[in-house]
Amino acid sequence: MKRLLIIPFLLLSILVSAQEQDASRAEKIKADDAYVTGDGFGATMEEASGNATRNLLSKITTSLRSSLDVKTTEVNSNGSVDMESVVNDVVSTYTQGTLRNTDEICIATEPEFHVMRYIKKTEVQQIFSEREERVKDYVRAAVSAEKRGRIDNALRYYYWGYNLLKSIQSPATVKFNNDGEQHFLLNWIPEQMREIMSRITMNVASYDDESGEVELLVNYNGKPITSLDFTYFDGAQWSNPTAAKDGMAQIELRPNSRVSNIQLKYEYAYKKQARQDAELEMVMNIFNGFPLPQANCNLKVGSKGDIKKAGKQLAEVIKEEATVTNTSKVAEQNDQSVYLEAVNKVVEAIKKKDYSSIRELFTPEGYQMFDQLVHYGNGSLIGTPTLSFYTFMDKTVCRSIPMKFTFKNNHRTFVEDLTLTFDTDKKIESLAFGLDQAARNDIFNKAVGKWNDDVRMVIATFLENYKTAFALKRLDYIESIFDDNAVIITGSYVKAARRTAENTKYLENKNVKYNKQDKQTYLKNLEKTFKSNQFVNVRFADNEVSKMGVGGDLFGIQIHQDYYSSTYSDTGYLFLMVDMNDAKQPIIKVRTWQPERDPNINAQFERGSKFYGLFYGGNF
Repeated sequence: MKRLLIIPFLLLSILVSAQEQDASRAEKIKADDAYVTGDGFGATMEEASGNATRNLLSKITTSLRSSLDVKTTEVNSNGSVDMESVVNDVVSTYTQGTLRNTDEICIATEPEFHVMRYIKKTEVQQIFSEREERVKDYVRAAVSAEKRGRIDNALRYYYWGYNLLKSIQSPATVKFNNDGEQHFLLNWIPEQMREIMSRITMNVASYDDESGEVELLVNYNGKPITSLDFTYFDGAQWSNPTAAKDGMAQIELRPNSRVSNIQLKYEYAYKKQARQDAELEMVMNIFNGFPLPQANCNLKVGSKGDIKKAGKQLAEVIKEEATVTNTSKVAEQNDQSVYLEAVNKVVEAIKKKDYSSIRELFTPEGYQMFDQLVHYGNGSLIGTPTLSFYTFMDKTVCRSIPMKFTFKNNHRTFVEDLTLTFDTDKKIESLAFGLDQAARNDIFNKAVGKWNDDVRMVIATFLENYKTAFALKRLDYIESIFDDNAVIITGSYVKAARRTAENTKYLENKNVKYNKQDKQTYLKNLEKTFKSNQFVNVRFADNEVSKMGVGGDLFGIQIHQDYYSSTYSDTGYLFLMVDMNDAKQPIIKVRTWQPERDPNINAQFERGSKFYGLFYGGNF
C-alpha cells in the first residue's frame, strides 16, 4: 500500500520540478534583452496562449511605433487618422510571419494557466527584411513583364510592390538596382507606372453603329500589346474588366448611339487577386494608392479614314497571330483549300450562331469540344481571320480565329485565338485556345537548332490543350495526361500517389509539408471546382522551357499562370515536367503550383535568378 502511495507523489514531484524549471527558464528569457516576451493567463491552455500572443504583439507594436515611417496623408481613411491605430494595423499585417517565429513556455497550470510567448528581436527584424525583399521580387517581376509587353502584370506587380513598400520601417530608403542604376522605389515605382501608361495607345479599328460593337487596336511602344486589362464606359455604366491580347480588343457600346469619344481606365490594382495573400490584402486596405491620371484614357473614335487605317493595322496583327516560325507550313497546293473551306464554314457558323449545320466537319469528340466552346461564353469574332496551316505529325493545325468571350453575371471579358486541329480524314478533331505571341516566341524562336520542328509544335500544342481543358472543363482529358503516380504540388503541399525512384529526392526536402493524395482524389476536387464555377480561364505569362538531362524527350516547363473563375482568381507559378517521348500522348510526371517565390526553395540562387524561390526541374 505504501508503495502505491509513493508513485503519485513521485509523479507530482516530477511535474512540480519541470514547472519550476520552465518558470526559471522564462525568467531568464525575460531578463535577456535579446528577446521580446508576452504573458497570457486563462482558464485553458489555448486561452492563455492566445492572450500571450496578443500581449507579445502589443509589445512588438510599441517597440516599432517610433521606427515606422507612416504618413497620415497616405492612410486610407474617411475621417481623422488615429496614428496609433494605423501603426497597430500595419504591424498586424506581420502577424502571420511573427507567429511562425515564436515559441512559448507554460509557466503554471494552477490556479490558472500562465503562458509566456517570446521571439528574438533579430527575428522581428528578419520579418521586415523579408517583406522588403518581397517588394523587390514584385518589382523584378514587373520589370520582366514590361519588357515582354505584358502590361497587366507589370502594372499589377508595381502597384502591389508599392503598397507593401509603405508597410516597412523606412520606405524612403529602399533602393532597387535596375540595369546597373540604383533607384529609390518610393518615387521610382509611380514613375514607372506612369511611364508605362503613357506608352499605351488605342485606336478604333472598326465601329458597328447598329450593334455598338467596337474593335480596338492596342499597342505598347508601337507594337501589339501582349496583355492589358481595362474597363470602359459604354454610355450608361462602366464595364467589367476587359482584356486586350496580342494587340486585339473588342468592346460593346450602347447600340445606335455612336459616340465621338470613349472613356477607358487601365486596371492596375487587382484587388480581387490580392485576396490570395492575406498580408498584401491587409496592407492595401490600410494605405491609399497614388494619383494615376494616366490610367484614365479618353479615346477619340476618329474619322472614317482613321478607322480604316487602324483596321488595316489590326488585320496585320491578326495575320501575325496566325503565324509561327521554325515549323512546317502546309503548302497551298497540298489540299490547303479543303481545310480553308472547312474553317470558313466554322467562322460563318459562329457569326450566325448556326452550329448544327457544320457538325459533319468534326469528329464526334471534336464536335463535343466545339459545343462546349460555343457554350463557354457569348463568343464573337474579332476582325477577319487570316488563317495559316501547319503540319503536326500526321495532323494539320489551323491558326487562328480571334474571339472574345463574355459571361452572364461575371466580372471579366477574355480574348482568345482559336486553333483547330484536323485528323488524317480532314475532320476537326480538337480545338484549343492559342498561347499569346510572347509565349509562342519562347517556344518557336528559342533554342533554334536544339529542338526539331515537331518538338516545338508538340510543346505548344500541349500547353494550348492544357489551358483549354480547364476552360472547357475537360476532366477526361486532364485525367489522360496525368501519370498515375504524378507528383502534384498545390501551394506548399506535395500530393503524390506513391513514393517512387523519380520523386524520392524531392520528398526528402524538409522545407515542404506533405499531404499524400492519389490522382483520383485530385480529379474529384477538380471536378468540384468545375461544377461550382460558371467559367474558368487560364492565362500563361512568362514561360521557360528546358529539356531535362535524362529521359529522352522529357521537358521542364516553368510558367507564370493567371487563373480566373467566376468565384475566385489568383496568380502564381506553375511547373510541369512532361514526358513527350510519345508525341501523341504527352504525360505530366510532375505538376507544381505556388503563389509566389518562397525563400525556403532554391535559396542557393541569387534573388534575381529565374529559379530563385521556385520549384523547377532541379528539384526532381
